[in-house]
Amino acid sequence: MIVIIGTGLAGYTLAREFRKLDPDTPLTLITADDGRSYSKPMLSNGLAKQKTPDQLAMADASRMAAQLNATLLTDTRVETIDTVGHRLVANGEVIEYRKLVLAVGASPIRLPLKGDGADDVLHVNDLTNYAVFRARLEGKKRVAIIGAGLIGCEFANDLVSSGYQAVVMGLGDTPLDTLIPAAAGADVKAGLAEAGVEFRLGASAQMVEKHGNAYRVVLDKGEAVDADLVLSAIGLRPDVRLAQAAGITVNRGIVTNANLQTSATDVYALGDCAEVEGVVRLYVMPIMQGARALAKTLVGETTAASYPVMPVVIKTPARPVVVVPGEGEWTCAATDAGVRCECRDGESLTGFCLTGDAVSEKQALTAAMTQA
Repeated sequence: MIVIIGTGLAGYTLAREFRKLDPDTPLTLITADDGRSYSKPMLSNGLAKQKTPDQLAMADASRMAAQLNATLLTDTRVETIDTVGHRLVANGEVIEYRKLVLAVGASPIRLPLKGDGADDVLHVNDLTNYAVFRARLEGKKRVAIIGAGLIGCEFANDLVSSGYQAVVMGLGDTPLDTLIPAAAGADVKAGLAEAGVEFRLGASAQMVEKHGNAYRVVLDKGEAVDADLVLSAIGLRPDVRLAQAAGITVNRGIVTNANLQTSATDVYALGDCAEVEGVVRLYVMPIMQGARALAKTLVGETTAASYPVMPVVIKTPARPVVVVPGEGEWTCAATDAGVRCECRDGESLTGFCLTGDAVSEKQALTAAMTQA
């Protein structure tokens, strides 16, 4: 039997790819939540799409089980994995496996915030979290977002385009500073600010205090941001807890080779939890590529995951952004269309970043990198 732990994008995509190749081998998926299938990227633009949390769900667990010809165990937590005996314990029951896949995702990084409002800070990493966020947002107007990265900027854009106020706080001098060059980040900041997003950059949130029926976020320089709701979006950390407890090698993520094989025989890792040959890839396209390769491996055709040039599209309509992170030296030029940046190592194009209407060059630059 094939067992997949996790029913996020990685788990369900792998199950679909596996079933294309093998319709009959017993397949079990285990999830700690209700098993609904949904598009995680939609969580940060659900307001603009006028989608409720329930409307973002594309299929419930029973429908997914039927589609995949699989056993789907919902609200089930895996407690231990015996990699030698090829079995695990989940909700007290022993489940044996022939091949096991860890698709357990990543967990939000939590700041050590002080103050009596720290426990009320929200994190959105799944549909359940999102439902809580939307419920808490009812009747509110102003949202403070801790983190000026991809998720923070996407949520800010979604909020202001839906009539809310958003204040974004971040450590860098420009938003998205760990992902895109400063010139591109400055252009994104200008576009989001024009749409109504406020920024408090170069600052760190230290404390969240209850302030009447709202909250006050105190920054390291003494400045305070008042808001009706506080959302933390400072990034994700691969969930390695289960693997580590089972004696499987972990580093930043669950360590795998190119075939997504972990240090344990017949145990694989896929998605946000996996560190593939030293790299953690937290975006959608690497998951899709990995799932197709791993499905072949699970049916006996050992296949290494390969990753073509995969641009990351950031959902900030107020100032569209697309980036392929590169190694080397960045050069940027502002045009009437937006900011155009290239990253080169010598003569080789290793990455690019485009903002505004300049994103129309995405295909041409992707092709140039692919042909190099």
